[in-house]
Amino acid sequence: MTDTATAIRQPRARCALRPVVVTESLADLRGPVGGLVELPQRLFWSGPGRVFDLDDTDQALEMYEAVFDAARGAADLAEYVNGELLARLWSDLALAPRVRRAWESAHPLLALAAVPATVA
Repeated sequence: MTDTATAIRQPRARCALRPVVVTESLADLRGPVGGLVELPQRLFWSGPGRVFDLDDTDQALEMYEAVFDAARGAADLAEYVNGELLARLWSDLALAPRVRRAWESAHPLLALAAVPATVA
């Protein structure tokens, strides 16, 4: 791991799970906030197209889910994930519970972003 990321080990299930990679700061996530992004095959190998339009919320969610699932280190996260966009998308991301827990533990603001505002 690098100095800008922490691997958080979760309790092991029957199969070995790789550690969840979590950046120390959301500011470390300087990926694009809009436009077309092509993921490398190491991050998205399961579909015919690896180009995502971040201006389309559904495509942004799909890309972020793929990056969180396949990222091997902080460099992958820093290059393709943007901290501000992540905060906006957080509550709608379909992440493994262990990934969500690790990120919300390291970045409590994400957990707050997932709580819907109540109307007075």
